[in-house]
Parts: sequence; structure tokens; C-alpha cells
Amino acid sequence: MLEAKDITVNYELRQAVVDVSLRAEPGEVVAIIGPNGAGKSTLLRTLNGALTPTHGAVLLDNRPIQSYARRAMARRIAVVAQEADLRFPITVFEFVLGGRYAWSSSRLWGWESDRDVEVAQQVLNETELAGFESRLMNELSGGERQRAVLARALATEAQVLLLDEPTANLDLAHQATMLRLVRTRCDTRETAAVVVTHDVNLAAEFADRVMLLKDGRAIVMGTPGEVLTPELLRAVFNLQVLVDAHPISGAPRITPVHELRR
Repeated sequence: MLEAKDITVNYELRQAVVDVSLRAEPGEVVAIIGPNGAGKSTLLRTLNGALTPTHGAVLLDNRPIQSYARRAMARRIAVVAQEADLRFPITVFEFVLGGRYAWSSSRLWGWESDRDVEVAQQVLNETELAGFESRLMNELSGGERQRAVLARALATEAQVLLLDEPTANLDLAHQATMLRLVRTRCDTRETAAVVVTHDVNLAAEFADRVMLLKDGRAIVMGTPGEVLTPELLRAVFNLQVLVDAHPISGAPRITPVHELRR
């Protein structure tokens, strides 16, 4: 379980995150939604231990996150960033297999095992990248690269997934596929996932709970039905919306209302 307790993160004199608490339980998908500059990515980086909160604490399995060694952290938390930093050519298979490095400490020379190769190939199949194994990461399209980043995260078999705009650069079909993979991983393996997204409709479909963030503060947190209301969305985004039920899933469906000038 991953938990943030009243965390505040300062950038010099500016407060990027203010007194935010969040708890991600096994088997649960938590979505964080808010306008640009709301502090979403800063919050996610703090949950990963990349940033140290000015106040408050982040706990992983009831232990301060700073108390974990780097390799131990990599076994427990996997991150999907908005953009992969690729400074040298590497094949898709090598990149995804790199997600298994945290499990190599107990093996002679740290070489990959048959299990590592099996897991890497499995997640490549799941993310619809079978056949891309020998392609270079820097030759992929943005959407293909984003799917490879998710595949690498899934290959870690970590119990916590932190995803920063995981559907960025993906077409409609692959957006649903990616979040369905995350949802299935949570349902079948008791994984906890925290997802930063701008797509309120995808959050409504796949998340168990939603946090609305504005100016670094948590405005509200609850189920999609409790949080994704016209009043709360207008308060956060300063936009009028229509909220009705999706005709198939019953989840909230959000449609912006634009006033046409004549």
C-alpha cells in the first residue's frame, strides 16, 4: 500500500503541492485530475520518492519511502513517465527487459533468466508490441514508444504503478487498451495504480477513486460518481460541462458545453 500523509512540496517560495493526502490500496486505480500547473506531476514524483516533501510523509507498506534501497524500491514501484529519455539506441526488447533489472541481484553475474525473458515477451504481447522486439526505441512513433514504456513498467511486476499521462500520444483504440491493461493488472494481481490524466472520461471508466487537484490542493476525492459532477468540474476547470451516464457502462460521461457566439 502506498500512502501520502499531508504532504507539502515547495519549489523555493512556491508551494506546488499543499497538504495533500492520498492512499492507494491493492487492487485499486486512483486517478488524479486537474488543470495544467495543478501539481499533478509533482505529486506523482513525490509518491515515487524522486522528490522529498517539505512537510508530511510518503509511506510504502507503512515504511517511509526514503528508507528503501533503490533496488528494493524498483521491485515495489514502477513509473510510466510522460516521455522516455532515450540517449542511445536500444531495441524494444532490451528496453522492456531492463524492467527486470531489480530482480537480478540474486543471480550470478546479474544476467537475465528464462523467467525474465518470458515476462518481457508476455508484456510485449499484452501491449500489442509483438513483432517490434528488434526495432530501436528511437525509431518508434510517440504512441509506440509510450506503449513500450508501459510494457517495461509491467515487466517489473511491481505492486504499485505510478502513471503520468500514460495515454499521451495514443490513438483512441490504444488509449482504452492501455488503461484496460492497468485495470486488469490491479484486478488480478492486487496491484495499486495512481494515474495522472487529463481525460476525465477515461478516468470515469477505469478508476475506483478520483482526486481533483487545483493549485496544489486536493479539492475532493471520491468515486467517479461523487467527484465528476458539473459543480465540482466547473470549480476546478472553470468550464461548464454536461454530465450524464454512459449508455453501456453507466459511468459518468462528461461533455464540455461551449457557448457559441453569434
